[in-house]
Amino acid sequence: MTLVELTEKIIKNIVQDDEAVSVKEFPSDNEKEIIIEVLVSDSDIGRVIGKNGKTANAIRTLVQASSSLKNGKYVKINIDKF
Repeated sequence: MTLVELTEKIIKNIVQDDEAVSVKEFPSDNEKEIIIEVLVSDSDIGRVIGKNGKTANAIRTLVQASSSLKNGKYVKINIDKF
């Protein structure tokens, strides 16, 4: 499972409208970094970020841990709404 697939699976299990979830990987200037862009519907952004950003930080921690086991690259996850 790729990091994008892992991120998408986690996000889709959190939101109510899983059809409105978009997760894509973008190239970075730094070869040791991966940028993942997550877009969710306006009504689900609060669920994904969580109170004081705790849910978003937990997602980042899980994906970063998976990256450390696979390729050791730093993962940057940007969360936004449609």
